[in-house]
Amino acid sequence: MRRPSILAVLALSLLVVGGCGGGRPKGELGQTRPGAGTTGDQPGAEETGRGDRGDVTSLEGAYGLKPVYFDFDKYNLREDARAMLDANAEVLRKNADVRIVIEGHCDERGTDEYNMALGERRAKAAQDYLVRLGVEPARISIISYGEERPVALGHDEDSWRLNRRGEFAPKK
Repeated sequence: MRRPSILAVLALSLLVVGGCGGGRPKGELGQTRPGAGTTGDQPGAEETGRGDRGDVTSLEGAYGLKPVYFDFDKYNLREDARAMLDANAEVLRKNADVRIVIEGHCDERGTDEYNMALGERRAKAAQDYLVRLGVEPARISIISYGEERPVALGHDEDSWRLNRRGEFAPKK
């Protein structure tokens, strides 16, 4: 009779401890990955958890710059991405001292080499658009992380959709 009680207590303890993580995906060694969160229909700050971080590892918390998202195997800017870049360009024009790095990201499908090249094309597309809107090119650099820094760890379309993105980080 004692064994089921002990197992029940252990199971309940694991549920309580497991529920304390806030529902955010974990990175290596159980650390919460910055910017990782739940998914939704429209990718954005609410879904990625970036809007409430309040730090400056992402410019979204400090200046309101938001990521842009891409279709599968594409680097052309969708209408929603252009609208987001229009808003980001306005923020950058008002904050002339801010220098940024545009990070190109991909989902896990494709080879590492392919995704690195695709991430670079995505970052470059965002950079070119911002420059056309009047942001000085010297204030913008780009980098590709390919599939190496996902914000969503699932292996499904909802996760992949969030991982196909361009993000804005402060230039160090």
